[in-house]
Amino acid sequence: MSTSVAIAGAAECDLGSTGLSVLELQVQAVTRAVADAGLRLSDVDGLATNNVGRFSTTSLADCLGLRPAWVESSFVGGSAFEAYVARAVQAIAAGQAEVVVVSYASNQRSARSRRLGGVFDDTVPEAQFEAPYGPLYPISYYAMAAQAYLHRYGVSRGQLADVAVAAREWALLNPAAFRYGADPLTVDDVLAAPLVSSPLTTLDCCLVTDGGGAVVLTSLDRARDLPHPPVAVLGYGESTSHAAMATRDDILDTGAERAAQAAYRRAGLGPDDVGLAMVYDSFTITPLLSLEALGLCPPGEAAAFVADGHTRPGGKLPLNTNGGGLSYCHPGQYGVLLLVEAVRQLRGSCGPRQVPGAEVAVAHGTGGIFSHSATVLLGVER
Repeated sequence: MSTSVAIAGAAECDLGSTGLSVLELQVQAVTRAVADAGLRLSDVDGLATNNVGRFSTTSLADCLGLRPAWVESSFVGGSAFEAYVARAVQAIAAGQAEVVVVSYASNQRSARSRRLGGVFDDTVPEAQFEAPYGPLYPISYYAMAAQAYLHRYGVSRGQLADVAVAAREWALLNPAAFRYGADPLTVDDVLAAPLVSSPLTTLDCCLVTDGGGAVVLTSLDRARDLPHPPVAVLGYGESTSHAAMATRDDILDTGAERAAQAAYRRAGLGPDDVGLAMVYDSFTITPLLSLEALGLCPPGEAAAFVADGHTRPGGKLPLNTNGGGLSYCHPGQYGVLLLVEAVRQLRGSCGPRQVPGAEVAVAHGTGGIFSHSATVLLGVER
């Protein structure tokens, strides 16, 4: 894959409990990212988003006064935004658009719209095999994966908790993080928290916050003339595996390995080239399976890798350097914020949490119940 498209702008909207509407937060995210890129809204001719309404792209475009020539609003969960980057690269390379904004926002905390519920509504065929057992969606599914992982690889419950502990260490370096200013987290804290779905406690679960963000993509040639060093899109990959747990042959096969291999192949890189990882962490089990699927740890060894401190500040593979969905922000779909943090790290603009010398980052999104995976490799221009 030739490197011809770059991310030129990245920004968050307001985070936490904002009291704003989804549309207001989306407008914040888009206008801030466009300004960060040194562009104007009138430059934008491509838009990828969801969660605004039935016609998300047209609603947001109308609110912003845009008339895009290209739009994308596929809904596959939190990995959608890594997939949108792939589509945007293709659209720009094909001449369908010149400046594409990928955005997302949610007000789920202030609107109190996040609820634990049944597996599926009764219009989904596969629900008949799972709904009678009353699983909580989606945590029961991730809890089953966690239980299987602990059993298969002999991992301790404390090692799983270390994922949340490491995330908190990064959040304490990030003033925008929801848990910034909180106490450091310990393994005992995680284990003693209320149990939600065995073996996962509340501190194994992502935050419930308002928030979101946006990134701006354009040609690498154009990005070179904009205010920030361009962050090149080096490769991307995607995989869809299942809709229900009952249809999976192996509960620990997330499909992420196939997405990662495609991204590496397009980039002409391998896991050893990755200097930092932004990996979806909806629950503590999620990044462990993703690190292994990305080839960054051998199967069954990611938990020990995290417990040994390798993903924490100063570690050899910094992971979710903003604090992740576990301690920074999780507005329902987290994937766009993986991209925002990767861009900031590669620019060298992260202040106390900056990873020195970072040149290649992976942003890996997970959607549904490990149902969809999308991987993007980003790098500084050499």
